[in-house]
Amino acid sequence: MRFDPVQLETLVAITEEGTFEAAARRLHVTASAVSQRVRALEQAAGQVLVRRTTPATVTPAGEPLVRLGRQLRLLTTEAAATLGGDEVVDLAVAVNADSLATWFRPVLAAVAQRPGTALRLHVEDQAYSDGLLRRGEVLAAVTDEPHPVQGCVVERLGGIRYTPAAAPWLVERHRRGRGIDWAAMPLVVYNEKDHLQDDLLAAHGAGRPPVVHRVPSTADFHEAIRLGLGWGMLLDPQLAESRAAEEVVRLPGARPVVVPLFWQRWRLDSPALAALTDDVRRAARALRPVSAGGVGGRR
Repeated sequence: MRFDPVQLETLVAITEEGTFEAAARRLHVTASAVSQRVRALEQAAGQVLVRRTTPATVTPAGEPLVRLGRQLRLLTTEAAATLGGDEVVDLAVAVNADSLATWFRPVLAAVAQRPGTALRLHVEDQAYSDGLLRRGEVLAAVTDEPHPVQGCVVERLGGIRYTPAAAPWLVERHRRGRGIDWAAMPLVVYNEKDHLQDDLLAAHGAGRPPVVHRVPSTADFHEAIRLGLGWGMLLDPQLAESRAAEEVVRLPGARPVVVPLFWQRWRLDSPALAALTDDVRRAARALRPVSAGGVGGRR
């Protein structure tokens, strides 16, 4: 089965722009031409590839073709750049917010030294970033999924550790003997995908307390814990900084959680992707070693 590169690029444009009309404007053709290309691609595939909704989305059958279209775009752009063209190589990568705020930053510095390379980051929880790979929205991802997504290779990076902590006065307010009242102590979560705190509560036989705050920013999450808004799981650098200033304490009777991280990337002979992978490997030396079993968690 062979697919037309122009039709594949049209499919990619639809997924990125959201409508047939917007894709047509980007491709400098009419909306009718876009529709004709999609219909021809669907006939070749023998399946519906695009949901005609607002925004337009691809079906599961369309996802591998979106990935193929993006791979062709990457390889074509790299070939043109090698021949002296002024094309920009676009690298779409998924990374979780806490990694981006800490160990991943040297990757940004490394990419900055390579003119003609554009890094397009998707900030996504590591438990969900493999979905972006499956849909072809990114070519690589920091994820907690140890099994390779179809068409990808995977390697272990290390672990990122979180420790349950809170302001000292908040802990004393909810102290019960040697422990704390998990069912009553206010909680801070990063967003609706953040289950780190829930896993710890479940280990102590408790559910979420009545007061749950949502703070979707790594720096502000730390600040919220420091100010006593509630308890939450702090990264090692955050914990060290605030404990030194006696602004937070570890919660009694609760252990740190180490989240194993993996690097998944397309199985593609791409110099730009290979260079990015080397950057990630070097930056990941700052992570904690994790055994094959690992300890799970999410943010």
